[in-house]
Amino acid sequence: MTDSPETYCRPSLFRHLGVMLYDSLLLLSILLLASLLAVALNGGNAIGQGNPFFFLYLLAVCFLFYGWFWTHGGQTLGMRSWKVYLMTTDNSEISWQRAFVRFSISLISWLPAGLGIWWQYLGKDNQSWADTLSGTRLHYSKNSNNKPLSRLS
Repeated sequence: MTDSPETYCRPSLFRHLGVMLYDSLLLLSILLLASLLAVALNGGNAIGQGNPFFFLYLLAVCFLFYGWFWTHGGQTLGMRSWKVYLMTTDNSEISWQRAFVRFSISLISWLPAGLGIWWQYLGKDNQSWADTLSGTRLHYSKNSNNKPLSRLS
């Protein structure tokens, strides 16, 4: 992330879709494990259809997945693979508050046929709704070195 500003660019559509696919597969496996835990804590019985607490639980798991990665290095595992990272517009660390705003706005931006995501390719400022409202931006750098996920790495 110490590359010169000339090497920064917005990820291409193909790269962005690759990141989303990779992270979706990882998140799906985490959601399956979280569901297994919920069923185990429910005495082995199925969770009732339309249970709002279970839905909120799964949303919280999704937020913790993205929030932890964004606040610990600015990259999910999919972003690390595709050399994309998340930075604030003022080059500070990603806070949990910014991660929450980005996550919430990203959910909302999918509702009108993904318009909030497509906005970065259609709008004049090249930012999605989540980028604009959370003060963050996705960057791609082919020369970037990934930060370790923890001090033990």
